[in-house]
Amino acid sequence: MPISSLLQRLPLIITLIVSTLPRSAQSVEGMWLPMLLEALNQDEMQQLGFRLSAADVYAVNQSSLKDAVVRFGGGCTAELISSEGLLLTNHHCGYSNIQAHSSVDNDLLTDGFWAVNRAEEKNNPGLVAMFVRRMEDVTEWVLNDLDRNSAPGALREALTERKKILEARARAEWDGVLPSWDFELRAFDYGNQYILIATETYKDVRLVGAPPSSIGKFGSDTDNWVWPRHTGDFSLFRIYADADNRPAEPSETNRPLQVERPLQIELSGVQPGDFTLVYGFPGYTQEYLPAEGLRQIVEIEDSVRVAVRDRRLAVLDARMRKSDALRIRYAAQYAQIANGWKKWIGEMQGVRRSGGLERKARFDAELRERMADQQTTKAAYARLENQFDSVYRLRAEGLRWRTAYLEVLVSASASYRAMEFLGTRSGLKRGEPATEAVLSELQALLKLASDTAGMRIERETLQQIWPLFARHTRSSSGFSAFEKAASGGDWNHIWDTYYAPSILTDPKKAERWLKTAGTNSQKALDQLTKDPLFQFWASGNQWYQQTVVPQSTALDPLLTQLMAEQTRMIREAMPEFRFYPDANSTLRVSYGQVSGFSPKDGVAYLPQTYLSGMLDKYRPGDYEFDLPEKLRQLEEEHAYGPYGENGKMPLCFIASNHTTGGNSGSPALNAEGRLIGLNFDRVWEGTMSDVNYDASICRNIMVDIRFVLFVVDRYAGAGHLIGEMDLYRGGVPTAQ
Repeated sequence: MPISSLLQRLPLIITLIVSTLPRSAQSVEGMWLPMLLEALNQDEMQQLGFRLSAADVYAVNQSSLKDAVVRFGGGCTAELISSEGLLLTNHHCGYSNIQAHSSVDNDLLTDGFWAVNRAEEKNNPGLVAMFVRRMEDVTEWVLNDLDRNSAPGALREALTERKKILEARARAEWDGVLPSWDFELRAFDYGNQYILIATETYKDVRLVGAPPSSIGKFGSDTDNWVWPRHTGDFSLFRIYADADNRPAEPSETNRPLQVERPLQIELSGVQPGDFTLVYGFPGYTQEYLPAEGLRQIVEIEDSVRVAVRDRRLAVLDARMRKSDALRIRYAAQYAQIANGWKKWIGEMQGVRRSGGLERKARFDAELRERMADQQTTKAAYARLENQFDSVYRLRAEGLRWRTAYLEVLVSASASYRAMEFLGTRSGLKRGEPATEAVLSELQALLKLASDTAGMRIERETLQQIWPLFARHTRSSSGFSAFEKAASGGDWNHIWDTYYAPSILTDPKKAERWLKTAGTNSQKALDQLTKDPLFQFWASGNQWYQQTVVPQSTALDPLLTQLMAEQTRMIREAMPEFRFYPDANSTLRVSYGQVSGFSPKDGVAYLPQTYLSGMLDKYRPGDYEFDLPEKLRQLEEEHAYGPYGENGKMPLCFIASNHTTGGNSGSPALNAEGRLIGLNFDRVWEGTMSDVNYDASICRNIMVDIRFVLFVVDRYAGAGHLIGEMDLYRGGVPTAQ
């Protein structure tokens, strides 16, 4: 080609190259209250491409997108995608329920599950789906004439009383109209704002479909928190209601929930720069901590947790690879341990690479400078900084001890947890037989604690992590039983002295003791107090309560008060600062754009992955990267049906939405409010967004809705489920 022609076409060439590179999204930090979108966010959302109004997202007098979003179980989100109560959430959110229906002979985790009719949908005792019906700001009523400078205990007592009054009034007011509604008063912004939330909880939620773990958990722990990602992390459930469409206890007479406004599904996919909205129940963030608060998280809490879980995971991994029975039994536990472990590693690295501590220090300095404009505010902020310094200095070692205790002794030891329950929460009293509820929980704990295979794993695990506990608590004293047994560094001695002789580690002894507790609690308690493991726990608990708590959790109420004062100062001194409250498992909206990112020098990530990339990672027989033959065949034949794009099958994509734990299963919606993806993770480099959001690298990861439908339809042959959904392409309804 002549140079003159090339030069003429150069602008077009440059445009094509740039369009394929990761774009810097107009990232918007924040997990916003949907009831305040019109006042705070609507204009910006529309500037980013949103074509609806705030009332389409949240309304109380008409249907809105919020009516299709539920809190799923204890800590995930799900969304309604059909008028017959069909729920979409993550595979990892439904994992424990899928596991509960699995056995070696009927392994739904490995094989997947698809109900061919309503009768085959599986009950899940205890699983609930909670709707938010309305939110009302009641801050003025709650804080009226309240002395917010009173002692933390007195303040908490006064707030608790007001909470009871307000919730009772709301229930009385609505009981005759909507008796299935419940009301909860929630604090936001460290108690600077209070919102009364009306909810409705459905208790009959049944498993409808789930891909095999080789799709739903593809990449497992190796790929967890990582981009590029190729995990089909989804599962399907259905809400059932009574004849009046109201919540009811699980029953064969219940019918599928009739839904007025399920989410519509868009098949045209995403492009870089497209608007994205994530709607859900983010769990917990701490975005407004001073620099020292952030330092203690990453250099103390995260550091100790990661070191302990490194060793726990190594023990479990070795055992699970040798036994299918152990793999099934410990699958959920392993995933739970690994999820936090990898997140905390990413959090530490992200804060360091992004200069998070330096950024916090600059913000603290800016606030200090602005507060210095007036003598009264200067003195107030100086007093606040001194209080923070005193509390954090006292808390540093206590936080290290507490984290080590919870990670090593409580989290990693089923037998120690059982003793803790017996010693503090069982309610056993001399002369009174144990209640049925106590006996039931005891039976479950003792079964776990005395299981032979479990004991082998627990012993091996504890021998690996006790040295870490000794290292992180050496600056303390008072845990006499541990200090005495560990003085020679013989970790076998601790097990042989306290664990091996215990009634909890012998199935026959445990069963006999349980029977005694049901008839003669005095005798059971006498036996318990003489048990060597109980004595070990009692020594540890005494040390924890008398030494650790005063330097850790006992300081939390005071820190909350200080944080409340600081955020009030931020609002006062920085009026241009658009404030959103930290996540607290309440309904929130975050918005951004589809965008790749560059995590480090020489590395740039595109925002979309494809099924072909999944096959590139395929490793036959590997529990993380194996794939079903049928899925491989569909890819080889490019048999994508209506879900493919340009000869490829889209799988996952990323965007700049600010998300956290609890957003798992959240719907990702496009500019028209239609479902384009299913949120399930964040990139590893951006997991520090819980404490230090950085727009350049914080990205959320979503399963492309087209891949979900492809698996349901083409892989599973469950076209009857597709028939329930409202599908659109380019905003136009498509024929089923």
